[in-house]
Amino acid sequence: GLANPHHAMAKGMNYFADAASRFTSTGIKTSFNVGRTGGGTSVNSIPFESWAEVDMRSESPVQLNKIDSIFKTSFTRGLTEYNASLTKGPALTLSFEQIGYRPSGSTSEKEPLIQRSLAAAKYFTPTQKLLIGSTNANSATAKGIPAVTLGAGGKSNNEHSLDEWWLNEKGADGIKFVLLTLLLEAGVEKK
Repeated sequence: GLANPHHAMAKGMNYFADAASRFTSTGIKTSFNVGRTGGGTSVNSIPFESWAEVDMRSESPVQLNKIDSIFKTSFTRGLTEYNASLTKGPALTLSFEQIGYRPSGSTSEKEPLIQRSLAAAKYFTPTQKLLIGSTNANSATAKGIPAVTLGAGGKSNNEHSLDEWWLNEKGADGIKFVLLTLLLEAGVEKK
C-alpha cells in the first residue's frame, strides 16, 4: 500500500502518450519523445523517486506550448489518480524542471540568405529543397534573425534511433557548400 513513484509516473506517461499522439497526428508538425526514465535502487525495493526526460518540439511556438500543457496535465492527472488509491504512507508529489529549450521560428524563403543558400546548393545537387528542422538556427529564427542550417554532405537514415547511420559520401562537398554560401553572403561574386 505504500506509494511507488514508478507506478504513478507510468500512469501519467500513459495519459501523456495517448493525448500527445492524438495531438501530433494532425496540424503543424509537432513531436514528443520520452527519452530517458530512472529512479530506484534495487529490483525489490520501492523507489524513492522516479524521473523522466521528455523532449517536445514543434515548428510553432503555440503548438509547443499546447503539447507542454498536455504533458503537465497528463502527469498531474496520473499522480492525482494514483495518490487517491494509496492506503498508507505519504502521498507523492510532482515537480517539473526544464532542462533545455529550443525555440520555434522560421526564415522566409524570400530572405537573401535563403536565396543565396539555394543558389550555392545548385552547384552540388540538381534539386534543392527547404526543410524545417530542429537545429542551432532555431535560436536566431525565434528572435526574427534570418538563419539557415546547411547540409554537410553525406547520407543518413534512421535518425534518433539505435539504427541511425551516416555515410561520408561527398562530405567535402558539404564543406564547399557552406564556404560558397558564406562567400555569397559576404558579397564575393564570380568575375
